[in-house]
Amino acid sequence: MGKQIIISVGREYGCGGKEIAQRLSGHYNIPLYDSNLLQEVAEEKDMDAAVLAKYDEVPRNAFMSRSVHGFSNSIEVNIANMQFDVLKRKAERGDSFVIVGRCAETILKGNEGLISIFVLGDKEDKIVRTIKGLGVSRADAENLLKTNDKKRKTYHNFYCDGKWGDSRNYDICVNSSRLGIEKTTNVLISYIDEKMK
Repeated sequence: MGKQIIISVGREYGCGGKEIAQRLSGHYNIPLYDSNLLQEVAEEKDMDAAVLAKYDEVPRNAFMSRSVHGFSNSIEVNIANMQFDVLKRKAERGDSFVIVGRCAETILKGNEGLISIFVLGDKEDKIVRTIKGLGVSRADAENLLKTNDKKRKTYHNFYCDGKWGDSRNYDICVNSSRLGIEKTTNVLISYIDEKMK
């Protein structure tokens, strides 16, 4: 692929956003970055990726952190910023990739090759997908939806001016419950192909 393409996929928990990102990565034959981005950060900083993973896309603890002259003592903030730096460097050198979450629609804003997507879903579909995917009870699935979306929203809104899931911050928002994962992916491919012309 000659032209740079960066596909940012924000998502609600349980909507199939990661699967859609995987399908887009496969279709365009470009790398997918999600929690595996931490491995690059760990190698670059000579750290243990497993330790970093505990703080991945986790909101900072406001009671335990503070910033002075732009420097933070928050592990969560520092790890987020390290990931943002890796993404920016990849974009600046012309890499094409799919990135899940990590505020990429804001961090990489202004990049000509960026296409930002937000995937949402109907609550019942998300519950059923979570039950099937994780083998948990309905009550646990409902709790996972609530807690993970709250965590993602808090994380995103700390680093970004635009609000998480607000359609004005993305090129396209799509409800995966309407067409299912495969057809939703196909719609997104058509959109991306048209936008990249």
